[in-house]
Formats: sequence, C-alpha cells, structure tokens
Amino acid sequence: MVMAIRMALAAVFALVATIAVAQQDYRIRSGDVLSVEVLEDSGLNRSVTVLPDGRISFPLAGTLTAGGRTIGQVQASIAEAIGSNFTSPPNVFVGVQPREPDPIDPNALLGPTIDIYMLGEVTAPGLKQVTPGTTFLQALSQAGGLSRFAAQKRIQLRRTDPQTRRQQVVVINYKAITNGALLTPDFALQEGDVILVPERRLFE
Repeated sequence: MVMAIRMALAAVFALVATIAVAQQDYRIRSGDVLSVEVLEDSGLNRSVTVLPDGRISFPLAGTLTAGGRTIGQVQASIAEAIGSNFTSPPNVFVGVQPREPDPIDPNALLGPTIDIYMLGEVTAPGLKQVTPGTTFLQALSQAGGLSRFAAQKRIQLRRTDPQTRRQQVVVINYKAITNGALLTPDFALQEGDVILVPERRLFE
C-alpha cells in the first residue's frame, strides 16, 4: 500500500515537473491569460490578458511586452519594473492559464462555437466563430488587432437581446487598457455580439 502511494506521488511530481518545463519553454501569445503572483505583496496578484499587440499592463510596472517571450523573461521584466517599490528584489511567479483551442484551427470548429461579428477598423473584419467564453480582448486578438486608423477610445460592443430585440451598447476605451487600465470585466462574448471599431477623426 505504502509503495503504491509512493509510486503515485512520484508520478504526480513527474507530471508537475513536465508541465513546469513546458511552460518555461512556451512563447506567450496575444490572447493568453497570465496568472501573476508577487510573493511580497498578495494585493498585486491577478490575471492579465495579453493584448493583441503583445503587451500586458501590471500595477506599478505599467505596460510591458509579453508576446513572443518566455514565462521566465516576463517574470524578470515584472520583477525589475516593480523592484523600486520593495526593499529587496521581489519574487514574481507567472503562469499561463489553460487556453481554449484556437478557433482558427479547423479542429476547434468540431466543438461548440458562437458567431460574433468584427466590423470597422480591425485587421480581419467579418464573421468570427469563437468558442463560448471567449472574451472581448481575446476576440480582438483573433481578428488581428486594430488597424492604424482605429478610434481606440470609442470601440463599441453591441449586444441585442434575442427576446426583446433591444440593443445594448458598451463603449470600450482600448487606449486606456493599453496604458494600464483594467477592463472589468473583460466581457465574455455572446452569440450575435458585434464589435464595431470606428475610424478615428482627424485630431483624435
């Protein structure tokens, strides 16, 4: 019995070690959700979404590049950026939360999907089939991000109630998000949602 327990624990530890190595080698992508923990200040612990341009925002650190980097590199960047706020170098731990299959992958379409629409100044506008639970920022990433003509402060999320047909419009300031503001919540999209990105005005 004791031997069986030891063998089971050894298998668990081996699996954890394998996952840890895989995460350390993983290159972070836009749309990933990172879990960030600061040992010295639990008030900083949070989940952050990698924006379409590959950046993340973190308190005391501002905006940092995460896309294309490893977890270790992002940990080091955050620790360095917030280091001046601590008497000794802070211990920062970053993990990548499990990700739904990429909707661009044909295999992903075998599971349940919802239809959303990306209109206006995005790189790849049109109908998008995404997995349920996909958030606004993740969908924006899947559309290739914003074009250089986008009015970043006036993005609209338009949602129509299927029963009353009344439409709700939420205005999202993407520029503020890239400067460190939190999108609370990062909206989980629903069937038929429309994300409209207007063209910016002359002096906007």
